[in-house]
Amino acid sequence: MIPIEKVRDIVAKHDNLEKELSSGKIDSKLFAKKSKEYSSLGNIILYARDFIRFQKEIKDLNQILDDKNSDSEMIEMAKKDLEGLKIKVQNYENKLKVFLLPKDEDDDKNAIVEIRAGTGGLEASLFCADLFKMYEKVCSKKKWKLEIISISKSEAGGYKEVIFSVSGSDIYSYLKYESGVHRVQRIPKTETQGRVHTSAATIAVLPEAEDVDIQIKDSDLRIDVFRAGGPGGQSVNTTDSAVRITHIPTGVVVSQQDEKSQHKNKAKALKILRSRVYEAEKRKKDQERSSSRRSQIGTGDRSERIRTYNFPQGRVTDHRINLTLHKLDEFLSGEIHEEMNEELRLKEQDIKLKDLN
Repeated sequence: MIPIEKVRDIVAKHDNLEKELSSGKIDSKLFAKKSKEYSSLGNIILYARDFIRFQKEIKDLNQILDDKNSDSEMIEMAKKDLEGLKIKVQNYENKLKVFLLPKDEDDDKNAIVEIRAGTGGLEASLFCADLFKMYEKVCSKKKWKLEIISISKSEAGGYKEVIFSVSGSDIYSYLKYESGVHRVQRIPKTETQGRVHTSAATIAVLPEAEDVDIQIKDSDLRIDVFRAGGPGGQSVNTTDSAVRITHIPTGVVVSQQDEKSQHKNKAKALKILRSRVYEAEKRKKDQERSSSRRSQIGTGDRSERIRTYNFPQGRVTDHRINLTLHKLDEFLSGEIHEEMNEELRLKEQDIKLKDLN
């Protein structure tokens, strides 16, 4: 049972925020933050108020049952009402428990996704391209905005690496479960013996850091400019437009040369660098806070094999929750990606609920 004090705290917080927001005495930055918090509480406030009311009604009904002067008809009615109330309380308590779960402070942020071809040579680069196309379709389906930051193509027409940003509503809360090693098993087009090859790609999903999240001093940065390389001909820039930025305190290095403008390359590189530094700091704090985090879903460990895409058998398996969907084509087309994501979210909720009890 959730302590009634915790539920009363939700109501008190909601009421206080309502007064603050209507007072007109808070600055615009704080107003945006508190408005978001107020909106979040608005999703649960009715359940919280009813939960408190139900507790009072249960107490009143128990008094009727304990009262020796209550007649039999009143006792029967009280028993029936009490039974119905207890079912309602259980349902409302479940909703409140989920709301009270520890929140990832980055869940509502946009994300930067980095996909890199791993073991498997050219076949791995083709798989890297397949994964990128899958996320393009998922974003399109959800009406999220996807913007390519950097892309490096392979000879086979795949990608050695692709980095892109995704913006919209609650992006990181969805995409964070994609971090890790994705493995593919299929017969390459160049394979004459019909043998199944195994390749891999690594995905990192970073919450997009803003200036308010992490302060990066100019004095902590070393910025080098150089001439962009390429396959030759027109693809090679004739000016020093490529940018390499090193964050000296952490050693994080980001290079960017996709744009012809040095200014644009610098802006893109800083965007990636800020998110990588923020993620490193966040991971450090998480590890200090709780060693149990490693056993939870969505740890973001890039060395962890999280999913296998088996083409001969037409299946995709997520190893963290032992879930297999025999609809590989639909999964890659983004049609049932939500199904897998929902199971991952539910599993993490279960883990957190056990810790809450």
